[in-house]
Amino acid sequence: MELTEYFQSYEDYFWEWTTDEDVPDDTGYNENNLISFQNIGAVVYRPYLIEILKELQLKGLPILSPLLLALYATNEGYLDLKGIKTNLRKHPLAAHEYVKHLIRPAFQFLETLKSLHNNYKKGKNRVLLLQTIFKYASNNISEKQSEYILNGYLRNSRKIADSSQKIEITVSKFSKDLGILVALNEKFPSSQMIIQVMKGNLKIADIEEEVIEEETTIETDKDFIQQLIEEPKTFQVGSLIKRIWSGLKIPMRHLSPGEQPIGGVSDMTNKGDFSRMLLSEFANEDEVFMNRVANNEALYIQREIPPEENVFERIILIDTSLKNWGTPKVLAFASAIAVIKHPKAHSECKVFALGQNSIPIKLDKVEEVIDHLNIVSPVLEVSQSLEKFFSEEHTDKDLEVFFITNRENLENQNLQKVIHENRDRLKFLVTTSAEGELNFYKHHKGTRKHVQKIMLPLQELWANPPKRNQKGENNNSPRSKKADVPLNYPILFPTSKNRIATFLYEGEFFILSSKKQLLKTYLSDNYYNKNYYDQYKIHRGCEVLFEDISVRPKGQFALAKNKQHQFILCHYQRDKKLISKLNLNTKEYSELNLSGHKIPHQHKLIYFDKNFYLHQIEIPYNYRINLDGDISLEETFDKVNERIKIIQKLKLNSIN
Repeated sequence: MELTEYFQSYEDYFWEWTTDEDVPDDTGYNENNLISFQNIGAVVYRPYLIEILKELQLKGLPILSPLLLALYATNEGYLDLKGIKTNLRKHPLAAHEYVKHLIRPAFQFLETLKSLHNNYKKGKNRVLLLQTIFKYASNNISEKQSEYILNGYLRNSRKIADSSQKIEITVSKFSKDLGILVALNEKFPSSQMIIQVMKGNLKIADIEEEVIEEETTIETDKDFIQQLIEEPKTFQVGSLIKRIWSGLKIPMRHLSPGEQPIGGVSDMTNKGDFSRMLLSEFANEDEVFMNRVANNEALYIQREIPPEENVFERIILIDTSLKNWGTPKVLAFASAIAVIKHPKAHSECKVFALGQNSIPIKLDKVEEVIDHLNIVSPVLEVSQSLEKFFSEEHTDKDLEVFFITNRENLENQNLQKVIHENRDRLKFLVTTSAEGELNFYKHHKGTRKHVQKIMLPLQELWANPPKRNQKGENNNSPRSKKADVPLNYPILFPTSKNRIATFLYEGEFFILSSKKQLLKTYLSDNYYNKNYYDQYKIHRGCEVLFEDISVRPKGQFALAKNKQHQFILCHYQRDKKLISKLNLNTKEYSELNLSGHKIPHQHKLIYFDKNFYLHQIEIPYNYRINLDGDISLEETFDKVNERIKIIQKLKLNSIN
C-alpha cells in the first residue's frame, strides 16, 4: 500500500482533510494539516495523528478510517456519535446489503470506547488503549509496509495533498472500514474487558473462547417506569420514582485506586523498588549513593494509578412491619426501585422484605411489584430479622446494604442497637413517612451522616391516576390476540370456551374469559327454567364489553352494577386472604387484606340485594362488602340466608 492510498479521502464520507491556517506544521507543509468530520468539526491534527501512527507501527498500522473513529470516541468532552451514525446512514452505499447490517454493531464498539473512564483516554494510557484494541484488528498493514508509509511521509509530507483529492468510495472499502469495528465489538463486548486486556490480566484467546449469553428480550415502546405509572395498582409507586431520581445524591458506584501502574508519574517517595529509582540518583558517587539508600534518602518514582470500580454486593432491605404499612410502604418500594433502576446504576441489586423473616423479592416486572406490595408483617419492629440477616444469612464484609423503614421505627431501642452494631455494612439508612418525606443517611467511619432530605408532593403526584391499563396493548402473539372492541355497533364473537368465571346478572349472562375480556351474551326470557333454556337456547355469540382487565385468574368472582350503572368486579382470593374490587369502567381499584378476619373456609363470594357477600347457607352470619366507594368488610347477622332460601324455593317451584 502506498502513502497516498493509506491517507486517501473519499466523496460524501464522514471525514476529510482540511486546513487550519493558524497552526503551522514542523514539516513546512501547512496545507491539509487537520482531519475533520462532517457536521462535527476538527477531530485530530496531522502531527498528532502521525505520532499515534508511529506508536502503532510496531504491530502494523490499522486502516485509517476505523482509527479516526476510535480517536474521536476517546476524545474528551461532548461526543456526537449519533450524528456521525446518522450521516453514515444517509450515504447512498449505506443501504447496500453488505453494509447496512454493519453500522449498528460498529457504533456499539465506539460507544464502548466512549464509556471508558477518562483516565484511560489520556496521554500514554490512550496510546496503550489504541495499541490494545488495534492489535487484534483485522486487515492491519504489515510492519514492513507500515514503516515504508511513515518513512515516505517523513521524506515528503506534501504527498498528503494527493490524498486530500477525494475519490468515490466503493462498497468494498465502506464495508471493510465498518467490518473492522464490528470484529472489535465481538472481541471486546464491554469496557471492562478492554481494561483487563490493557492490564494484561486477560488474553485475547480467553475472550474468543468465552461464550457470552445474552437474555433475549422483547423491545417495547414503554420503559419499566412508564409501565408502573400506567398500571392502576402500581401508579402510586411509579409516579414517585422519577421525582426521587431528580434529587437522589447517593453514589451509584465507588472508585478506588487500582493496582496496575499504567498511568504517568504522580509523586516521589523515599521507598520503592530499584526499577523506580530516580535516574539522577545513579549519578552520585558510590559512597554517597549507598549512604542515601541505607538512610532511605534516595528518591523513587510513584506512578499515577487510574481508578478501578469497587465491586460491592448491593442489598436493599424493606421494612414491612406495622408502622411501615400504607403510604410509607409505597414510598419504600418507590425508593428501592429508584435505586435499582437508576440510569447510572449498572451493578446487580438484591431486595429483601423484612418481617418475621427476610423474604427475597424481585422488582423487575410490573406483576412482581403488584405481588410484593401486598407483603405485610404483623410484627411491631424488625430488629430480630435484621440481626439474623447480618449474623446468619449474610456474613460477607463486601456488602452495601440499604435499609428502608419508617422514621418512627428508629425510636425503638432494639432496632437502634442492631443498626449500630452493623453500621459498617449497613451503608445507607432511608426513612419514610406518611407525609411523603424521605431522609437518606450514610454510615461513614462509625458515624451516621444525614445526606439529604426529599419531600415528595404526594397529592400533586397522585392527582391523575390512570383511567385504563394499557399494559397489554402491544401483545401481538397469535394465541393471545384479541379482537378489537367495535366502536359503532356490537359484533358478536364466538362464545369463549376458556373461562375464568361466569355471571348471571339481571337476566343477562356474562363471561370473564381467559383473555381478560368481559363478554356479554343473551339468554331466553325464562332463564330460571333450566329445562326450557336447554331446549330453546340460541347461541347468538358474545358482545365484548371490556378488554385488558387487570385480574388474576384464580379465586372467586362476582359481578354487579353500581348506582352509576358501572360494572363492578369483586375478586376473593382465599389463599392470599385478599378481597378486591375493580370498577371496569373507570379502572378504579381497591383491595382489603383479610388476615385479621377469621372467615370460615366454606364462605363463598356472591352478589345479592345490591351488595357483595361472603356467604355460607348453613352459617347464620355473613360478611358484607360494599358496592360503592372504597372496599370495606362488615360482619352481618341479618336475614340474608332466609331470603336466599326463599328465592331458591321459588326457583324450584317454577321448574316443577
